[in-house]
Amino acid sequence: MLRSTPMIQAAIVLACTHALMPALAQNPSTVVGPYFNRIATFEAHRNVPAGRTVSKKSVAEIVAASADGRWLAYTDAEQQGIGFIDIANPAQPQPAGFVPVDGEPTSVVFAHDKVLAVVSSTRQFDQPEGHLAVLDWASRKVVAKCNLYGQPDSIALDPGARHAVIAMENERDEKRNKGAMPQLPGGNLSIVPLDAKGMPDCTRLHPVALDGLADIATGDPEPEFVKVNRQGVAVVSLQENNHLVLVDVAKRTVLGHFSAGSVNLKEVDSKRDGNIQPTDTLNNVMREPDAVAWLDDTRFVTANEGDYKGGSRSFSIFNNDGTVAWDSGNFLDHEAIRLGHYPEARSAAKGNEPEGIEVGLFGKDRLIFVGSERSSLVTVWRDRGVGQPPQYLQALPAGSGPEGLLAIPQRNLLVVASENDGAARSSVMIYQRGAAEPAYPTLMSSDSASGTPIPWGAISGFSADRKQPGSLWAVTDSVYATTRILQIDANFSPALVTSAITVTKGGKPVGFDGEGIAQRADGGFWIASEGDPDKKGGALKDLLVRVNAKGEVQEEIALPESLSRHAVRFGLEGVTTTGEGEQEAVWLAVQREWKDDPKGMVKILRYTPATQAWGVLHYPLDTTTASGGWVGLSEITAVGNDTLVVIERDNQFGDQSLKTLKAFSVAGLQPAAPGDANVPVVRKRLVRDLVPDLQKQRGYVLDKVESFAIDAAGDAFAVTDNDGVEGGASGETQFLRLGKLPALR
Repeated sequence: MLRSTPMIQAAIVLACTHALMPALAQNPSTVVGPYFNRIATFEAHRNVPAGRTVSKKSVAEIVAASADGRWLAYTDAEQQGIGFIDIANPAQPQPAGFVPVDGEPTSVVFAHDKVLAVVSSTRQFDQPEGHLAVLDWASRKVVAKCNLYGQPDSIALDPGARHAVIAMENERDEKRNKGAMPQLPGGNLSIVPLDAKGMPDCTRLHPVALDGLADIATGDPEPEFVKVNRQGVAVVSLQENNHLVLVDVAKRTVLGHFSAGSVNLKEVDSKRDGNIQPTDTLNNVMREPDAVAWLDDTRFVTANEGDYKGGSRSFSIFNNDGTVAWDSGNFLDHEAIRLGHYPEARSAAKGNEPEGIEVGLFGKDRLIFVGSERSSLVTVWRDRGVGQPPQYLQALPAGSGPEGLLAIPQRNLLVVASENDGAARSSVMIYQRGAAEPAYPTLMSSDSASGTPIPWGAISGFSADRKQPGSLWAVTDSVYATTRILQIDANFSPALVTSAITVTKGGKPVGFDGEGIAQRADGGFWIASEGDPDKKGGALKDLLVRVNAKGEVQEEIALPESLSRHAVRFGLEGVTTTGEGEQEAVWLAVQREWKDDPKGMVKILRYTPATQAWGVLHYPLDTTTASGGWVGLSEITAVGNDTLVVIERDNQFGDQSLKTLKAFSVAGLQPAAPGDANVPVVRKRLVRDLVPDLQKQRGYVLDKVESFAIDAAGDAFAVTDNDGVEGGASGETQFLRLGKLPALR
């Protein structure tokens, strides 16, 4: 196996981004460690206090650390409080209390003996309200409040924590007049003096006016984010106004201001059409920065999320005179595509949508961390100084919607709070810098013929190449409008998507819900396409599709009516073959019980192409699991002529979930004809519990283990389906190298 080191990864990345800008074509041999790896994941709901509903949303948005880096505080707007985490042992974070704050906290900082949280209590957009909550760190109690006369969004401290500097956004109502600006009252930058214990002097709160500076909505600045450098100068982003302002905190005066400018983007995907196609050009796209962070006393970086009419999909380095020193262009979009994290549904909006930014000095390395909200990635860069482009180092998987980024250099830690709370709960993820090579990504793509990364995601079925060890074939599901067959070279680490075949019918791209794939002896493929009889807009049939090696559809085989009339939306989920020629048998796994199945039994179907005959076996599911949810099958793989392996799993995330490989023999079993009352039941046995394999990345155990194959050398592989980064999915994909499986010998 060839280890694709970070240097090789960088070479691949840089080779495909030559058009980004000449300065980025740095020597990849300089890309050396140390690197960050995830060491722990803390789910926000673990801090929900007694008496509150754990199933209710609990989010972690903005995160701060104590001076010694051993305690974290994060905002939870859904539960309306501040959560605390003990990270004395960062690999085993522990819940450390929760303090209600009478509103939705938007940002938090540690200041001497206090924790300061800015809180929005706005009920009507045109009457913004909020306050500064002062929490005593020792007692975990609110000890004071300051009325802020508006809706706050971000808080920062100046050197020595002498002042709290608060961006008062007074955000607009996006439903009012389609969100058009201005919408008064306008916001400001509020500065509050602090004493030596972190207590604010509310009587001396001073608002610094920011109106009259930007051209877009001059009376409605909507300040978004603020950071203060070592000289006491605050940089404030006026996101919707595409403007940046510098403020002397001690003197409470504006030092300068300037537009964030615009960019021209090439080779990006700007259409929401169900396909990732980075072929478009966008001109004069306003940056509209969200988070900002100082690199040094004369340069700062911005995450150009966009929120109004812009969003350049990039991050930028600015000089404090307003000149742009460097911009990442299309790099973040391309890297999201390469790693399977690109959110196609956001193509017409802001792509990967960089929102968070952080800077930390780790030894001699000044590192930049960029959080891409929609692709749930954090990219890591090394600042190479004035006049030099930053050096790309690695990408880290984050929870869904990374919002808050926090560097703790004195402990070699990075902390990322991700706000989306769904089936995968909102989390705080902890990464540590060390000598080990990056554990992520586990799968990435090389370049297409056009020089852009091969798009991939939503992998839902595997098949091993019949001849080449380490060569695998995968199929994508209905997240994408067009079905594609991906070739994966597992001889590299990370495994590498090296080519993609578009499935066509009559010469035109076609879309199936590909949930399984099996290579045939002639080089073509069987694809199992899952149906949905209750789909809005028209029922979809479960189909067995035969395509040639070029991906051209040769045959679509529907289930006999005696089977299809009992189908539900959990249909065909895997396909494999035994035998060749006249002896070829096609085996298919149905995911869950159909209407005619006994409870806890699902169908294993056999189709014989030579006779067009169908047969049915029953597979008994483990219906009682510790995590709840439903249980079903996600894959079927033949081992020899008689043994079949399936993925049996539940639909839950977490350590208590069910993710297993099970095997059964069909030797001596005669499948029943469709409609027969007596269906033989297979006897299964455990091959491998996949939960320990999924735990190794120190994230949450992913729900959708959907693909499994054994290559020509007898090595086993499995991979998770990332849902194409839709429906709250983070995009994280785990490609598991399972080696030889003793239980199958």
